[in-house]
Amino acid sequence: MFGQRLRLARKKAGLSMRELASRMSPSVSVQAISKYEAGKMMPSSRVLVGLGRALDVSLDFLMGGQVEALEAVEFRQHSGTSAKDRARAEVLITEQLENYLAIEYILELEPAPDPFGGLPSAQVSNLEEAENLANRLRRAWDLGQGPIPSMTGLLESKGFMLIQADLPERFDGLACTVKLTGSRPDTEAIVLSSRAQIERRRLTLARELAERAIHSNVDSDIRRDKAIERFAQALLVSGEHLRAQAGSNRHGFTYGELVRLKHMYGVSASVMLSRLQEVGVVSASALDRAFRGHFRAWRRQEPAPILSNEGLGAFEKPRRFEDLVWRGLGEQLFAPVRGAGLLQRSLQEVEAGIRGPSRAESAEESEVLWEGQAVMRHLDFSAVEISGDQPARSAPSGRRDKPRVSPAADEPRRPNVDTPNLQPASRSTA
Repeated sequence: MFGQRLRLARKKAGLSMRELASRMSPSVSVQAISKYEAGKMMPSSRVLVGLGRALDVSLDFLMGGQVEALEAVEFRQHSGTSAKDRARAEVLITEQLENYLAIEYILELEPAPDPFGGLPSAQVSNLEEAENLANRLRRAWDLGQGPIPSMTGLLESKGFMLIQADLPERFDGLACTVKLTGSRPDTEAIVLSSRAQIERRRLTLARELAERAIHSNVDSDIRRDKAIERFAQALLVSGEHLRAQAGSNRHGFTYGELVRLKHMYGVSASVMLSRLQEVGVVSASALDRAFRGHFRAWRRQEPAPILSNEGLGAFEKPRRFEDLVWRGLGEQLFAPVRGAGLLQRSLQEVEAGIRGPSRAESAEESEVLWEGQAVMRHLDFSAVEISGDQPARSAPSGRRDKPRVSPAADEPRRPNVDTPNLQPASRSTA
């Protein structure tokens, strides 16, 4: 595994073995790097640190123990992507997957059930069947007919592993099968680009669902990519709901109407116009005139884009990983300094999130009233790190033992603070 990671990191950096050797401190021969990548030799700790520094990757990535490989990687990309771009994307994703899977393991989470377990494999022979399949999925998942508030929230609730990463500019995202170490079953991951517009991000996720809902041997009379696109658009914009909102047999639309509809459903203007024609609100000739007229520029530049902090855009960000990290911090399974690294936030922010407002800021807000008792807890979150050579602590029946934790050498301990014995506040009677 180390050899694969090293080779991928070298490709991400765009370096040959000789160029990497020339950058190394301490010095390493080209032959040694070749043996590292071939799995014939392991570097010393000093060389390992030097490799991480020269390639600008973390030691967690180089020595990760959760992800064995990414397989069946399908990039959602624009033209002009390079092998270096793809390698950089795989490094970013592997690093985040290692963290995600480590948190799931620490919290002893069971694998999510197959979200398509209750649905038969579908083979569609025309575009209307693709639309009907999207409606079936809405009914099976009890989504109703209205706009879907958050595609990321929907997929995470169904057990999909979603990651948002700062991918190279020419990638919208990717999907892959994650081969795990040991005997654990493979899992799937969907990765979104943090650079992508909200409209494109929602459509990408709807397409990922379509990839799994439409059987691979789709009828030869219809191209599979067309069926996937129709399914995705129908899932985001229900025909029944759109007709109720926009009316029937319309001859045209104002700019303001189209902007309102695109913000309501969280789709691009071009998708909105296509759906208006597909569900019979406007004629095909009217749509053609629109795209040949003043709406032509919409294919190149999105009008009135949905911002990440407004409307549906405020909900289109993966939340599950962050929630799991806070859960682990709440149960003191790892140190705040580790949580800060996972969340990519400052240690001060994470400690404030653990303890809440300081007493100097608000003494009243730090009290929690529960069943008539005022309780104030001062938890000792001394720095800890997982130490595999420590004896395992006893675990409740039915749960796996977790390794004990020991103080990190690079962080001083904080003194314990005794919990004050607060009595319930007395209430005066009128």
